[in-house]
Amino acid sequence: MTLILLYLVVLVLVGVVLFALGSVLFGRGESLPPLPRGTTATVLPASGVTGADVDAVKLTQTFRGYKTSEVDWVLERLGAELDLVRGELAAVRAAYGIAEEREPAEHEAAHARAEES
Repeated sequence: MTLILLYLVVLVLVGVVLFALGSVLFGRGESLPPLPRGTTATVLPASGVTGADVDAVKLTQTFRGYKTSEVDWVLERLGAELDLVRGELAAVRAAYGIAEEREPAEHEAAHARAEES
């Protein structure tokens, strides 16, 4: 039993010495300065947002959830991208004479139902 305890003590001491040696040789590393106020690390491409881009979005967490300005920015960008894609789809459908799958009134009714819940 004492032999096992002795091995553990030696192992811990070797670990402490290696850690101290590594800290002295390599230092603490460069610490990055905080981001300036009003900037964010949240990024999306300028155009052509894909599902993978949305999955990769990282929002800054605050005490009460996510940073509101970042969430608003992401939603605004995604809304603009959806409007662009829907506009292009409507132009292609109009060029080829394809009818809309849903009437605009149906979109508005579905949107109103979603807002109620």
